[in-house]
Amino acid sequence: MAFWKKAVLCILVIQLLGNASGLITMFSLDGWYNSLRRPPGTPPNGIFGPVWLIIYTMIGYAIALVWNQPAEANIKRRAHWLFILQFALNLLWTPAFFGLQRIDLALAIILPLLVSIALTIRAFAPISRRAAQLLLPYLLWVSYATYLNLGFLFLNQ
Repeated sequence: MAFWKKAVLCILVIQLLGNASGLITMFSLDGWYNSLRRPPGTPPNGIFGPVWLIIYTMIGYAIALVWNQPAEANIKRRAHWLFILQFALNLLWTPAFFGLQRIDLALAIILPLLVSIALTIRAFAPISRRAAQLLLPYLLWVSYATYLNLGFLFLNQ
């Protein structure tokens, strides 16, 4: 399969799954979320959607790069499994925080998510340096989200 087809496929799948998970957010913003005390530096609600759109595109492109590169089977398999783990955790966070309104459970998800993103970057690097670099903004954004998650937890106990 041509690389551009892999890239389009990966970006579409990541966008579809990520945005489907994010739909839960829309139903919680007007009530519960807006009633929470916010930690300093919480951005306006309208920032999250566009940022995730960009990040999901970068994530999709990164996994396409890894898929497209020749690499030893064990190295590539480990990179794919770490990618699946981190993305599954990513998809679980929104329903935990917004759907269940469980800030504590969301924190229990986002902490391993942060670690798994770092491990995925490390696993991607020998296969595709560009793929690893594309995940750095994601790591930074989830680090920021971890701060916000902690802040929401402490301020709204």
